[in-house]
Amino acid sequence: MLYLLLPLLSVIFGYLIATFFRPKSKKSLRILLAFSGSFLLALTVSHLLPTVYESTHHVEADGHVHGGIGFFIMFGIVFQIVLEYFSQGAEHGHVHGHDTMHHIPWSLFISLCLHALLEGMPVSQNNDLAWGIAVHHFPIAIILTTFFSTSHLNKQSILLFMLTFAIMTPLGTIFSEKLPFIVHYQAEITAFVIGILFHISSTIIFETSEGHKFNLAKLTAIVLGIVLAYFM
Repeated sequence: MLYLLLPLLSVIFGYLIATFFRPKSKKSLRILLAFSGSFLLALTVSHLLPTVYESTHHVEADGHVHGGIGFFIMFGIVFQIVLEYFSQGAEHGHVHGHDTMHHIPWSLFISLCLHALLEGMPVSQNNDLAWGIAVHHFPIAIILTTFFSTSHLNKQSILLFMLTFAIMTPLGTIFSEKLPFIVHYQAEITAFVIGILFHISSTIIFETSEGHKFNLAKLTAIVLGIVLAYFM
């Protein structure tokens, strides 16, 4: 049950912090994003990737390991690139828009919810990934809520947006446990999501400092994320 609650609570917690405390430090958020990106990437590489290859590959007569999983991973990367055209990069902490909003930005809403739904699907088979997604969604929730507040989107719309976003990942996990089609193609869907996570986490790591330069605080956050993921 905890693996369903973690992604949900992380978004709600991020929303509450942004609403009531209004954090101003962009530097702290960038460091938190760097940590979340490295933690998510390390979990993907050390947990998801070996599992999905072990469950699907076969060895040909010439000794080469063959399988279509790599194509699903690449498809996930390409899909995320297309998705970000509509989400404005919100999945990795970049949001842009008008100074004033009068309604929910639907392209951002739909693409971000689809992203969160897909992220939840491998969690049913890899519960530790819930921690990575929760750590990933927490700063994103702060950034989104702050962005919507400064854009003067009304409070009811912000709450609706964030609550819907919060339930998408647990919903994806439930779908992957209950729907026969998803269960049957679990390995392929997981590979697809690995591609999404590869793109998101690597983008976060390389975009969380001004001028794309590494600094000690960011490097420390990245190493800490990798080390923590190793012990999961």
